[in-house]
Amino acid sequence: MSRATPLMREFAERLVAFETQGGKAGRPHTPAAFEVCEKLRPHLATLMGKAGFCALLSRALAMAASEAPALRAVQVQADGSLGGVEETGTPAELQKVAEGSVVLLAQLLGLLEAFIGRSLTLRMLRDVWPKLTLDETHFSNDDPS
Repeated sequence: MSRATPLMREFAERLVAFETQGGKAGRPHTPAAFEVCEKLRPHLATLMGKAGFCALLSRALAMAASEAPALRAVQVQADGSLGGVEETGTPAELQKVAEGSVVLLAQLLGLLEAFIGRSLTLRMLRDVWPKLTLDETHFSNDDPS
């Protein structure tokens, strides 16, 4: 089952836009949503340990890859970073990975909300992005699970 509700996807896109505003340069060939995941990594690793974070990100990646097959080339590394993007090849393939990376971020946020709850998820996001406007409306209450 997907945890990436339409509102969560919209919020993931908003986070990516916030991170890339002002021409902030990330690593070459690295989707901006991966940079957002990287920024979340130390906070989540503190909360659940490195192994817990790797497991959560691996699950989010598996769920996202079912919706965005271009992500099948991506792997969670032992340190919790995302790798395999460089091997995806052509600019068109890199674009597909970039589009799928937003799905990955939405899945990660959805799983995080499911495990620690909406309030703690929002608190952590406020810690990471204090200038980003966040409120409860960014998370869906209509999940049938």
